[in-house]
Amino acid sequence: MVSLGDSFTEGIGDPDPQSPGGNRGWADRVAEQLSRGVEDFAYANLAIRGRLLNQIVSEQLEPAVALQPDLVTVCAGGNDVLRPGGDPDALAVAMDGFIGQLAATGATVLLFNGPDIGETPVLGSMRGRVAIYNENLRVVAARHDAIVADMWALRDLHEPRMWAPDRLHFSPLGHHTIAMMVLETLNVEHELKPLETRPSEPKPWRTARREDLVWARTHLAPWVLRRLRHQSSGDGITAKRPEAMPFAPVAANHSIGAGDPQDDSD
Repeated sequence: MVSLGDSFTEGIGDPDPQSPGGNRGWADRVAEQLSRGVEDFAYANLAIRGRLLNQIVSEQLEPAVALQPDLVTVCAGGNDVLRPGGDPDALAVAMDGFIGQLAATGATVLLFNGPDIGETPVLGSMRGRVAIYNENLRVVAARHDAIVADMWALRDLHEPRMWAPDRLHFSPLGHHTIAMMVLETLNVEHELKPLETRPSEPKPWRTARREDLVWARTHLAPWVLRRLRHQSSGDGITAKRPEAMPFAPVAANHSIGAGDPQDDSD
């Protein structure tokens, strides 16, 4: 299994000091399940936070093909769609060539679409653009016989607890839920169980506004500043699992919610 992409696939929002790179994420959780009882299973994760589609293609495609995987997971274009002027039609054209090259290797390709972010703070205004991109990705997937991991249909992601404090990435609970969806999409038996969560209680207006101000200072301002400086959270970062290696859980206790919040937003 080789996973390609950006912060979502790197596992940002799901901190684990004992995992390579300090983050676990849905891909590590899926690899752990796929490795059970498979002696020759190997896993590489080439994803790096902040990467745009053209960077993912130029930096990750060739190494991925060289690893000769049986399964490739791809989540790309999300950072492009969310930027001003992001064109979901032009991005789909680039994705078509990208997925075509991966599919030509004979590997099974699992392609993520974007989640429904209509109720998500910060990202909600981009919902229409994401929906158009998703429809384009379905066409790309059908053309190359790829499997779609349908994030848009995963209604659990509407729950605020599925999102990290930065409101841009998924929390450990979100990554766990997505990992289950991926395994079920692949029709793979697994040991992950749904984690019961109570719906979040509505917050008093003053409390919500106070939290908004803290969020804006802690997460939004640094994100905007990086855009103005043409910087990325991924500058100087390398892939956490650049080689396909046997997967071994690094800790016996992977509790949901463990770890400290990070400001690793794209």
